[in-house]
Amino acid sequence: MKKRILVANRGEIAIRLIRAIQELGYEAIAIYESPDEMSRHIRIADEAILLGDGPRSDYLNIEKIITAARKSRACAIHPGYGFLAENPFFAKACEQADIIFIGPGSQIISDLGNKVVARKIMADAGIPMVPGTQNLKQGKKGISEALDFAATYGYPIMLKATSGGGGRGIRRIENDNEMVQQIPVARAESLAAFNDDSVYLEKVVINPKHVEVQILADSHDNYVHLGTRDCSIQRRNQKLIEIAPSMIDNKPLLDEICETAVKAAKAANYLNAGTVEFLIDKDYNYYFMEINTRVQVEHTVTEMITGIDIVRNQINIAFGKKLSFTQEDVRLRGHAIEVRINAEDPKNDFMPEGGKQVSVYRSTGGFGVRLDGFVYQGYIIPEVYDSLLVKLTVHGFTWDETVGRLKRCLQNFAIRGPKTTIPFYLNIANEKDFVSGDFDTSYIDSHPFIFHYDDDASEVGKLARLIAEIHHRGENPYAQ
Repeated sequence: MKKRILVANRGEIAIRLIRAIQELGYEAIAIYESPDEMSRHIRIADEAILLGDGPRSDYLNIEKIITAARKSRACAIHPGYGFLAENPFFAKACEQADIIFIGPGSQIISDLGNKVVARKIMADAGIPMVPGTQNLKQGKKGISEALDFAATYGYPIMLKATSGGGGRGIRRIENDNEMVQQIPVARAESLAAFNDDSVYLEKVVINPKHVEVQILADSHDNYVHLGTRDCSIQRRNQKLIEIAPSMIDNKPLLDEICETAVKAAKAANYLNAGTVEFLIDKDYNYYFMEINTRVQVEHTVTEMITGIDIVRNQINIAFGKKLSFTQEDVRLRGHAIEVRINAEDPKNDFMPEGGKQVSVYRSTGGFGVRLDGFVYQGYIIPEVYDSLLVKLTVHGFTWDETVGRLKRCLQNFAIRGPKTTIPFYLNIANEKDFVSGDFDTSYIDSHPFIFHYDDDASEVGKLARLIAEIHHRGENPYAQ
């Protein structure tokens, strides 16, 4: 009997996981909530199980997912990213149910999910870190601790949820008044989002570059890195564009960062795929941020420049297999860029466009182009999930070739119905600092003109051309 793996996720990442599972000769089991009954991931799976009406609550229901795994005779669960992917209680429930969790063990997730514990692990291993605190004490004592830290290191300071992740639970503090006001607010928000009101502080690194390293570790004590990614172009700590490898013109520094990432993974006794994240200041000092204990949204750019299937390796590692390659086998070829095409209006504070129907969907393609998505013509965008429609990843031998390919793909991509981030990304692809590879985490704020574009020119013009093409083919399909 074939091994069966349950995919505990939805949308494009569920499709990505299902493809890898089926390519390995296993059967993929999808789960879904009622609002997702028209989603593509449940149609390409070997079996699909309705969890309930949701929305979101059933995708987060550990008991229901474990029951679905048992019912479908799945021997393993892949959590993807988001939802329960970094929840140690989910990994623990799988362990207790004798179901393989495709990711690190529950204790590793717990240790690294707690940012203060993670910082201690890295400090003990000699990993460079941004100055920070332990968990702040409750009440006035915690506020006093925070003000003392600010007096020592100066503002701005990041106030962070200890259990936060994915850019959530972070706020920048500029002065004492904000510190006093924001600590109780941050505690309340953290408690609501993560069931943990612990918070801590880190000194802000001014306009850094955000560089991360993809690592893989198996149960046979083999650790490898797959090079760097640059995720500096962000909005409110949420990544918008991902690039591999980093554009920093300092190979010894990047090599050192990759070696440090492997050292960090070993210090945490890491297993499976993970991402070690760093900040790099203007003087090329680098600091550990965190280890993400899951496959990342942006894993595609690393796959494009290495030719290594990260998800396939995740599954093999979880089943106890050795990595089939060594560090010496890893070769980085060219450059890759990923953009997240979302149903959002960038000019309206990235307001989601949920509830709208995709009336036209014409994707791009060609050499060096990868699409990871689940949208199709006629698809009604749910209002209750994230707004990601499709990830566009392009690869080229040189940076200029890669940027040129990105421009061409964005120009040829047509989605009609909702507003999307396509014209916004096209503006960035034509912007001189991006074209030259010069950007850091201040990029979006320092380039406000990238929000100035004509919606009609970017979308309706493409639609008109598409309708004209269809009309022409309908009149004379054999025209030369």
